[in-house]
Amino acid sequence: MTDTSIRDYNYITVNRFYVEMQESSYISASFNEFSGLGADLEHEIFYEGGVNNQQRVMLKDVKFSNVTLKRGMSNDLVFLGWASSLFSTFKSAGSDTKNISDYRRNVNILLFNQAGETIQTWTLIGAIPVSWKAPSLQADGTSVAIEELTLAYEGLKIYVNNTLSSSSSSSGATIHSSGRDATGYFASN
Repeated sequence: MTDTSIRDYNYITVNRFYVEMQESSYISASFNEFSGLGADLEHEIFYEGGVNNQQRVMLKDVKFSNVTLKRGMSNDLVFLGWASSLFSTFKSAGSDTKNISDYRRNVNILLFNQAGETIQTWTLIGAIPVSWKAPSLQADGTSVAIEELTLAYEGLKIYVNNTLSSSSSSSGATIHSSGRDATGYFASN
């Protein structure tokens, strides 16, 4: 197979991804696992009297599942620092969440094909750390120490080949650097 035929297939393996975070124009960290990305559309089923061969499906809200990032521990503290500052601020503020939006970030997960081209980008809009876990340590262990960061997020944009995968004319899979707009939502294009 030549390079051209490989590129024509655009096949993707699960091990070619990177993570970027708003306010840093470089790849923030190398993770060895990314899981949980998904959305569920809540719905309710109704049955109409006298119509026995159908049901009606009423759609409600979209619910995004939390994303978990796992990586080998290192001296790069960008994600731990983000989570730690949020946790300490929230603890001292109690239930006051008015300044929590200062800690929200847009996070890009970039997926590459075998030719090293960005094939798909998922942008988690308004992501915020909701959990951080240190690795289990063992005196007789030899494996890499893996830490976990779990993010909740307010919205999701998907870019395929650097083009927004909806009818919108927005293009590019760049880090969103603006904060909430006048309606209270993070920029989504």
